[in-house]
Amino acid sequence: MSEAKSGRSQLTSSSGSNGAWTGRQAYLLAVFCLLLGVALGYLFRGSASTATAQAAASTTTQPGSVEVQQQPDANAQAVLTQAAAPLLEAVNKDPKDFDSYVKLGNLFYDGKEFPPAIQYYERALLIHPDNPDVRTDMGTAYWYMGNAEKALAAMETSLKYRPGHPQTLFNLGWVRWQGKQDPKGAIDAWQQLLKANPDYPQRQQVEQDIAKAKEHASRG
Repeated sequence: MSEAKSGRSQLTSSSGSNGAWTGRQAYLLAVFCLLLGVALGYLFRGSASTATAQAAASTTTQPGSVEVQQQPDANAQAVLTQAAAPLLEAVNKDPKDFDSYVKLGNLFYDGKEFPPAIQYYERALLIHPDNPDVRTDMGTAYWYMGNAEKALAAMETSLKYRPGHPQTLFNLGWVRWQGKQDPKGAIDAWQQLLKANPDYPQRQQVEQDIAKAKEHASRG
């Protein structure tokens, strides 16, 4: 099995359906960003990043073929096309190329183009469905699209394959708290994280997050 992993596992914002924001969701986002800015301080990645992009673009996926659509911004398109070209060639030659699908997902994720990122992560997971890093990254992409339900589903599935996976449990806590207004569920996820990973590098920070979630829960 390939060992390729993605690394976009830290959540930083939330909510909204299909990019449409309500006043309540905007408020939740502001609270969420403030909490993360104070509590986290930096982007925690699930593993080493395998590809980056400075441009935004969208893709269409056909059976056995992957293509990049043209965008009006020629400079941005050129950057994305150059970065994606060898990966697209690889998956067109070999539809079972797990590593290249993951890298394509990362490329579009880093470009904040979450729908195509999800498509490539899904293709990768058809090959190796038990990869928790890719599945968690797919969940965070759903989260950034404002779909907390699919984000939760992806993370819960990840835990079925890898109970105790730290990045999955970390993000699951935030989605439960900020996406479902369930601080008790967040506390449960983070307590599982610390129990399964006693040497977790950000243990002190997670403990602080648990304390904040408990305070929230106590206010009803």
